[in-house]
Amino acid sequence: MTSVIRWDPFRELEEMSNRMNRLFVRGAVGKDAGTEALTVADWTPTVDISETDGEYIIKAELPEVKREDVRVTLEDGLLTIQGERRQEKDEKTKKYHRIERSYGRFVRSFSVPDYVDDGKVKAEYKDGVLNLTLPKAEKAKPRAIEVKVG
Repeated sequence: MTSVIRWDPFRELEEMSNRMNRLFVRGAVGKDAGTEALTVADWTPTVDISETDGEYIIKAELPEVKREDVRVTLEDGLLTIQGERRQEKDEKTKKYHRIERSYGRFVRSFSVPDYVDDGKVKAEYKDGVLNLTLPKAEKAKPRAIEVKVG
């Protein structure tokens, strides 16, 4: 008995895109003589990026990554999150039937607008989620301007 699976071309395109992203991830690691090196990541953490009137918020999922294995840098308008998720030591008594989670190095980089206040960026790591808060500089915050009738 065979089952029919509905073909979704967009799903295949998304899967191909995800594979390419995992294969080549640009990072600010290993800068050599002013040029940015190409970094191959073993996996790519997922992120949510949101914005309020006063700040940008980036949440990155880093399950089973130790805080000391995470590094966040902001240099020349490029925010980089990098680190490593280590796999358990191979035990002789354990027989794996399937390993689907990815392990190894990861790198994610994002361009940051000029009006982010670099000196007030905050990073907090809790329950496998890295929360980055990037406050906007005072001049970038929207403000209402009263229009006078003359």
